[in-house]
Amino acid sequence: MFDPDIAPSGTLLGLLQRGRGDGPLHALAAPRADALAALEHCVLRDPRLDWRVESRSLYYARLYSDLEGPLDGIEQHLFRPDDLIVPDEHRCGLALSVLGHLAGYGRRDALNLLRRYAATGGCWEWALDELAVRDGEAGLRALGPAVVARFPRTPEGDAALARAVREAYEPRPWQLWAEDASHPATAERVRQATEQVSFDRWQRQMRSAGPTPGWSVGAVLEWAQQGLDAHPCAERDQPAARCLAAVAGPEDRPALLDAALHGPSAARAAALRHLADRRDPKCLDLIEAAAEAVDERVVRAAVESFARMYDDAAMARARCWAVRTDPLGAAAARMLARHGGPADADLVLAALRRTVQSGGADAEGLDPLVEGVGRLAACRAAPLLRHLYRETSSSQLRGTAARALALADPGFAAGFAVECLWDCEEATRELAAHRAASGDVRVLTQLRRLAADPAEEAEVQTAVRGRLSSGGTSR
Repeated sequence: MFDPDIAPSGTLLGLLQRGRGDGPLHALAAPRADALAALEHCVLRDPRLDWRVESRSLYYARLYSDLEGPLDGIEQHLFRPDDLIVPDEHRCGLALSVLGHLAGYGRRDALNLLRRYAATGGCWEWALDELAVRDGEAGLRALGPAVVARFPRTPEGDAALARAVREAYEPRPWQLWAEDASHPATAERVRQATEQVSFDRWQRQMRSAGPTPGWSVGAVLEWAQQGLDAHPCAERDQPAARCLAAVAGPEDRPALLDAALHGPSAARAAALRHLADRRDPKCLDLIEAAAEAVDERVVRAAVESFARMYDDAAMARARCWAVRTDPLGAAAARMLARHGGPADADLVLAALRRTVQSGGADAEGLDPLVEGVGRLAACRAAPLLRHLYRETSSSQLRGTAARALALADPGFAAGFAVECLWDCEEATRELAAHRAASGDVRVLTQLRRLAADPAEEAEVQTAVRGRLSSGGTSR
């Protein structure tokens, strides 16, 4: 099933939303107005499933440069009337990152738009981080008074300024402003904020870490359960398991076994984690029993505990459990995908098919299964891997599928590998630089472009230059 906001993979919009390499190729062949409309749609409505791990900004910036696209749509999007009232990095982050790359490519309009937004916009911190690595000292110094003026000269404003200095991803602008003799008032406030950051750090180091359990197994289990009863969203079972490692002795095993079987939620989860970490002889039986519990916290503790075990006993159980359709079965299949041998290929491939059939091309937990079938099932997995490559909305999963296809599909070098040279993900472009067949005239042209692009990642450029120095032949 497609996410309702993601267009079908065969459309120009769907290709660009996924970050596929075919997206720019189709965009450059389409009418310019249609290509710009699809590109702007992607930048203004971030299509990523997980913006923390998926790349799109350089991919979209390159296409903006190729199409010589105007920035009017991005400007209107950033300076919406509610931007200052409800700043939203999820709404503005991708557009600001695209502007950053365009500024790096020499687009003065993008640089000026970033400066203006850093001075007056709601998500100014993101814009300032983009400018920190691309703007000159004069441009950054000129922003200092406007940014610091955001924080009123009150105790609350000074505290907010110190917090902004502490949390800045790029410290360069703050360092320049602290030394800026042309704006002495701004420099003084930034220096004071920097000193406050150092003082706050010292205070945190001296401050008590909070409530701690007593020095016994019973006290630790009680502490874990009390935390859950008082704060239902609190997760104390993992820290409690670490505390048990320090206080539990051989004489405490009966109490821990009883807690892992019959204890209340948090105490049961803590005891289960501890016994699994210690590889207790009964831990696998306890995990199997806990996986059928009604309590979600207990089930999660069982699955996570099993996922950390890949000794012979755990692998034997994984082969029995991989056919299950519950979370424990999924964890067992992932374990076989990561650590299994050729004899486990059928179980892993069956688990991948089952997961795709039930959850689609963006189902949770696909990455290790895709990697595993590429390693174990070879050519038998190629049709399913091609389907995932085309349909998934996750550029990370598509990259994993591409790496699996490189092992499983004899036609990968002349097929998907060529497209991958334009992919949004660095690792996928690096794979393509090694594998794409040079018989396609576009390959050498794109390799040369990547080698000369100052925004390209170092690992990709290393692979590209190695390929070019070998005469373009794949390795």
